[in-house]
Amino acid sequence: MSDTSSQAGEKTELDLSNSDVVTKYKAAAEIANKALAAVISECKDGAKIVDLCVCGDNVINVEVEKIFKGKKLEKGSAFPTCVSVNSVVGHFSPVSEDTTAVKSGDIVKIDLGVHIDGFIATQAQTVFVQEAATAPVTGRAADVMSAARTAFDAALRLIRPGKKVSEVAATLQSIAEAYGCNVVEGVMTHQMKQFIIDGNKCVLNKPSPEAKVEEAEFEENEVYAVDIVMSTGEGKPKVLDEKATTVYKRALDVEYNLKLKASRAVFSEVNKRYPTMPFTLRALVEGVDNKDLAKQMRLGMVECLNHQMLQPYPVLHEKPGDLVAQMKGTVLLMPNGSDVVTKAPTQVLETEKKVDADVLALLASSIKTNKKKKKKAEGVAAIEAS
Repeated sequence: MSDTSSQAGEKTELDLSNSDVVTKYKAAAEIANKALAAVISECKDGAKIVDLCVCGDNVINVEVEKIFKGKKLEKGSAFPTCVSVNSVVGHFSPVSEDTTAVKSGDIVKIDLGVHIDGFIATQAQTVFVQEAATAPVTGRAADVMSAARTAFDAALRLIRPGKKVSEVAATLQSIAEAYGCNVVEGVMTHQMKQFIIDGNKCVLNKPSPEAKVEEAEFEENEVYAVDIVMSTGEGKPKVLDEKATTVYKRALDVEYNLKLKASRAVFSEVNKRYPTMPFTLRALVEGVDNKDLAKQMRLGMVECLNHQMLQPYPVLHEKPGDLVAQMKGTVLLMPNGSDVVTKAPTQVLETEKKVDADVLALLASSIKTNKKKKKKAEGVAAIEAS
C-alpha cells in the first residue's frame, strides 16, 4: 500500500491494513514494554522520581536507535516518562533539581510512550512499592489497582468494531463502584493515528452534563490508547501548582510571531526536536549544549504558553490521602480481534471486593474474533442485502 494517492498526489492515511504499519506499532510497543519494565525494576524505596523518569526516557532513546537503521523516519519518545505517586493523578516528570523520592507503601503510576515513524504505542502501569516485590498487594491499594485493571480488561471488550463510544462509561462506573472507588473525571481513551496521539474519536470515561464527546462507532483497523484511571477519592482532580507542569506539546493549530529572542529559541528547539509529540521541559533544556541558551529557554517558555503555542499537561491531584491507580495500553483493532501490543509486569492483588455477574460475563468473553461466526454473519448480511 502506497502512502500517496496516485490521482491527487496527496498523502493518504495509513492504517492497520498495511502490514508495515502493524510492524511499526509492534516495534514501538516492544520498546515501550522494555522501558516500563526497566522503570518498574528501579521503583524501590528511596528512588528519586526524576531518576526513574530519566531511566524510562533513556531506555527509549537507546532502543529506538537499534531499529530501522538506514531508513529516514522519525522515531523516539511519544510521551515522556511520568511517575506520579499516591494522590497525584498524572503527568509528574520533574526537573533535574527535584529531590522527591518514592518510598515503601507508595502507589506509583508510570506512564510513557514510543513512536516509530509516527506510529505510537503508549502505556501505563501502577506499582505498589514494598520490600518484598512479589508479596500480594492488599487493602485500599489493592482495591484501586484492581478497579483499574478490571476496568481496562472490560474496556478492551467494549472498544470493538461495531460498538459505540457511549457504551463504555456505564461499565467502567459499575466496576469502580464494586471496588469502592471512583472513575477519575477528564480521562479519555483516544484513537491514535500516525503522528497523532490524541485523535478526535475518543471515549470519555466519566461523562457529565458539562463534559461530553461526540458519538461514534469503533471500526476495524483503528488504534486506541485505552486509558483507565481510578481513585479511592472523589475522582475530581485539581491543579495545585501550575509551576509543577513540565510536560508540553506543540499546538499545531496556533500561530503567533514571538517577540522575545528566548521564546523564539524555545520554539525553534521544539519544532526541531518535538514537532508533534509531547516532551518535558527537562529534556528540552538539557538537550541544549549552550548553558546560557538553556537558561533563556526557561524564560522563553512563558511567552509560548501565554499565546497557547504549547499545550500544557498539568499535574493533577486528588485530595491528600487518596490513592490513584492507572492502567493504559495500546490496542490494535485487527480483523481477527483486538491485539493488545503493550504489556507490563504485574503484581498479585488481594481484595475482597467483587464485580457483578454482567461484568464477569463480559470479562469471560474473548477479545479475538470468532472467524466462523463472522463469516456466517457476513453471509446472512449478503443474502438480506440481495
